[in-house]
Amino acid sequence: MPENSWTENDLGNELDPITSLLSDLDDEDFESDFFFQGLEGRRRKAAVTLTAIWGGTIILHLVSWGSWLIWGFTALLGIQAMRVLLARPLKTPKPLADNTQVDFPYVSLLVAAKNEEAVISNLVRRLCDLDYPKIRYEVWVIDDHSTDQTPVLLDQLAIQYSQLRVLHRSADAGGGKSGALNQVLPLTRGEIVGVFDADAQVPKDLLRRVLPLFGKGETGAVQVRKAIANASVNFWTRGQMAEMALDTYIQQQRIAIGGIGELRGNGQFVRRAALESCGGWNEQTITDDLDLTIRLHLDKWDIGFLDFPPVEEEGVTNAFALWHQRNRWGEGGYQRYLDYWRLIASNRMGTLKTLDLFSFMIIQYLLPAAAVPDCLMAIARKSFPLLTPLTGLTLALPLIGMFVGLCRTKRDEPRTAASLLITLVQTLRGTLYMLHWMLVIAGITARISVRPKRLKWVKTVHQGSDSDSFEFELGSESKSS
Repeated sequence: MPENSWTENDLGNELDPITSLLSDLDDEDFESDFFFQGLEGRRRKAAVTLTAIWGGTIILHLVSWGSWLIWGFTALLGIQAMRVLLARPLKTPKPLADNTQVDFPYVSLLVAAKNEEAVISNLVRRLCDLDYPKIRYEVWVIDDHSTDQTPVLLDQLAIQYSQLRVLHRSADAGGGKSGALNQVLPLTRGEIVGVFDADAQVPKDLLRRVLPLFGKGETGAVQVRKAIANASVNFWTRGQMAEMALDTYIQQQRIAIGGIGELRGNGQFVRRAALESCGGWNEQTITDDLDLTIRLHLDKWDIGFLDFPPVEEEGVTNAFALWHQRNRWGEGGYQRYLDYWRLIASNRMGTLKTLDLFSFMIIQYLLPAAAVPDCLMAIARKSFPLLTPLTGLTLALPLIGMFVGLCRTKRDEPRTAASLLITLVQTLRGTLYMLHWMLVIAGITARISVRPKRLKWVKTVHQGSDSDSFEFELGSESKSS
């Protein structure tokens, strides 16, 4: 085994799980069994939420002033939407220059990998050949008990690249991707920690461009724009391309109005001090990035966004894989509201962030869940759905955002009538594609309220950007990369 490879047993007691934010914060809310009871607590709170959504929607249909209340609420939410649409994105600092190399921060780049023989070598080579002083960064790959050739490939690469370190986890190691990242963190030295998925395609100058965004002391993390490497494959990958463009737009606009910036897992950079102060990665969630997003903001940190250059990744290529992936994303996003709702409601993050988070929680989660009882009541009463004004606003914002976002991702292309028409077609197709979110959230809201919960990690199998990728679900004792 190469000298820069470690097994789990070599680490001793230094790699105990990082104490979570839940035990670090001096807030009585965290001592309430109902506030945080792990998975069972989420189930109970989800049931209460679902009952409130259905009951509230039905009541609004039965009272004479229900439609007026919806119109008034739509007006208030419309004001927030206009703030988002009219905001100007923050300027991106200039890249690090060679004459300041002595001040370059030390960076640790982390990759959790399980059965990634098809893509891991390519990623490691890219990460070890970045345009950044070799003595100022390190690359850590955590082999999460892979059963293919991933461990062999990593050990061979560790001989070739001096800045590469490999940690091999045992079969009984828990915590999924979060557990792998928590386990390796004490071994790393970087003041900035970057996290990538195994299928990432990383631009050579990424570190020089992303690190200046940490110039502000209150910036705890930065998310790099994600792009789809295999966007031309079919309808589903083209839809994901438009979805990533929409996400870019929403991220930039929300940050510009003092709202919430969010982490997306692949291509995320976190200040070590911020990561440690809020308890590392949560091993009791299925979307570590969304959970960490909330805890960073609750801990008074900001999250920045880098729009160029992007980190590319494989998009799933069929409806079945997309459905499973989006259900995982949706459920993880829903979990964070169930886990931290009292701290969010107490305005711990500040007024602007709380209003922003509340607005997008309505658009992304509450409205899709309320659409089912709204439609049923409309059919029963032979009337239009009561939530039509809110639904119209919810559809208009992504439509505009997707078009502008796609234009921004094509900033190097000339703006001609033909190119704008192509962008419009991509926007309409992307909007049609995004309708799957309504079904996903409606199903998740009901499912997690009634089914017995168990923590489940999902593994995306990567075949390289020129091949199909797909997902399969692993049991609760399996690991995710």
